[in-house]
Amino acid sequence: MPDTIAVGGVIATEPKHILTDEKLKITSFRLASQQRRFDRAHDRWVDGETNWYSVVAFRQLAENAEASLKKGDRVLVRGRLRIRDWTSGERQGVTVEIEAEGIGHDLAWGQSTYRKVARTPAAAGATASGGGDPEEAPADEADAAAAREPVGVGATPF
Repeated sequence: MPDTIAVGGVIATEPKHILTDEKLKITSFRLASQQRRFDRAHDRWVDGETNWYSVVAFRQLAENAEASLKKGDRVLVRGRLRIRDWTSGERQGVTVEIEAEGIGHDLAWGQSTYRKVARTPAAAGATASGGGDPEEAPADEADAAAAREPVGVGATPF
């Protein structure tokens, strides 16, 4: 069972966007998460150590991240935590990676504007494993909008 984690921090590298030969969209970046604490002895805030994470997003999340994120943005990331040992020649280390399930701007630090994007029929039927049957997707945008509406009088999506 994978561990789920939520981390707030600053995007420390320009997000990298790639499209694989299989047409899989991937966005990745490094996230710096630094804790601050109040030092009562000196009556000031001091920075703690920085934790570094590699964040990777796939498919629609990767596409939305490409259009929305840049280096220096403060974000919240939720996803599956993966810790991996690596060796490269004589060097070795540990990589801490978050496979993102959700990414958003941290509104404690600024304002953001949300814009819902139209999903393609293939993306609308896609699952987390990349599956989905295009024939099960709504035929047009009106059908897609109706499929997104809550069922029943007074129903809410919450």
